[in-house]
Amino acid sequence: MQLIPLETLPANAQAMAIPPVWVGDVNIPAEEIAREMQYHQADTVEEAQLEAARALVVRELLRQRCNELGWEVEDSEEAALAALLDAELEVPEPDEAHCRRYFEANAERFCEPLRLAVRHILLAAAPDDAEARDRQYRLGRTLIAELQSVPERFTEFAQRHSACPSKDDGGELGWLTPGQTVAELDRALQHLPQGLHDRPLASRYGWHVVSIDCREGGHALPYADAADRVRHTLREQATRRALRHYLLALEARLGVNGVALDDESAGALMQ
Repeated sequence: MQLIPLETLPANAQAMAIPPVWVGDVNIPAEEIAREMQYHQADTVEEAQLEAARALVVRELLRQRCNELGWEVEDSEEAALAALLDAELEVPEPDEAHCRRYFEANAERFCEPLRLAVRHILLAAAPDDAEARDRQYRLGRTLIAELQSVPERFTEFAQRHSACPSKDDGGELGWLTPGQTVAELDRALQHLPQGLHDRPLASRYGWHVVSIDCREGGHALPYADAADRVRHTLREQATRRALRHYLLALEARLGVNGVALDDESAGALMQ
């Protein structure tokens, strides 16, 4: 997913394949949707266009509700819409029993942050080059066998064989937290014990000889330490549900044509 750069958007917004969008008797111009598109992550221009149209529909629904209440929105629209939601959304506070049940069912979500001190040797091979991947895998097994006997040679092997810029530092990647390296390697690292891994790890870039020099965190927290995070998570979920129902009720009452809101519309408004 990526933001659609402004310079790639169609110069003529009317040429885009979108039906006329109306909220009640107010039309949202195609040109306005085109301008909004640059702020929405999407894989294609068409998806960005749809998300932009939905975002503008949501804002127009809220503006029209403010007008019904006689609230002024022109001078400070953001403040007016925020005040509207504060006044009209009914978000129940999670009670202690609900919090404890959620924690017990999702304890793995409430852990101390995991940090790993990692060194690696990248033996590069393209995903579609079977011969190179087989050759580099065999090299990785050879290096690991040698390192199991003489671990101090890791820096030497990194400098000689690694295709990663970290080779200049002996393969050291420093302290990593989840999400800081390529996804397939990241998933594997989180579950490895400390020390030299006994076989090469695959990624889209080739094979990795990996040593985890230190692990910190990653342990489940007791409920007392996680209670505030649990309560915040449950309140956020409740707010999303309440906002979704509120927007769908406005959509049904005021009328929307050209696009339909979905479950993501409320989430985008909360960001």
